[in-house]
Amino acid sequence: MHKSKIIFVGVTFSLFINTLTMFAQVDVGTDLVSRYVWRGTDYGQSPSIQPTLSFSTDNFEVGFWGAYQLGRDASTLPTDEIDTYISYSINFESTSLALVAVDYYFPNNVFKFNDFDDEGNGAHLIEIGAILSGPEELPLYFSGYFNVYNDPDNTMYFEIGYSTVLNEIGIDVFAGATPGGEKGYYNTDEFKIINIGLKATKKIKITDKFSLPIFASYVFNPNEEIAHFIFGISL
Repeated sequence: MHKSKIIFVGVTFSLFINTLTMFAQVDVGTDLVSRYVWRGTDYGQSPSIQPTLSFSTDNFEVGFWGAYQLGRDASTLPTDEIDTYISYSINFESTSLALVAVDYYFPNNVFKFNDFDDEGNGAHLIEIGAILSGPEELPLYFSGYFNVYNDPDNTMYFEIGYSTVLNEIGIDVFAGATPGGEKGYYNTDEFKIINIGLKATKKIKITDKFSLPIFASYVFNPNEEIAHFIFGISL
């Protein structure tokens, strides 16, 4: 590597580290799930390990999220994934609004990291979105997402959800839909409901200081006429 490039990389890395020290909280963890199902679609058809790393203040967060298959059909392309995201939350008197931008990157032997083809064939897809959350007495949320890079259709996805607690078990109910697009990003070229689900979360006490969060989700995709039942453990 040329000396000037080494200096540039060193300065960039130093600035990155100095920026991270500005954040008040660092969090790291992982989920182990029986299936990676996202917005009603099964990615990989195998168990998946999903690590997270985030840096946050009260309103601002930068993080990384990944998904790695634990089994793979050799006849299909790998569907491993690394997402880089930035979010900013605005708190009002009884509601909050989160703005988020995500770079979805799919590392494999076909798409390299520097493959930024913007015609729907590159290794990166960039999405922006917003989540409006209601007050505690009405724990509804509304979210909308919009593909802004590497999707010729600029496909959109919208979701509504409700959260509550029953017998110390967290319950989430949600439904999502898309207007579709010519390229069929969500496997449809017209408006379809693609993601209806119920998720239950509880903590199993292991010791006085440690509890293991587990969750189960039932997800139905009316467009694909298929249902998924997923179990997961959070560490």
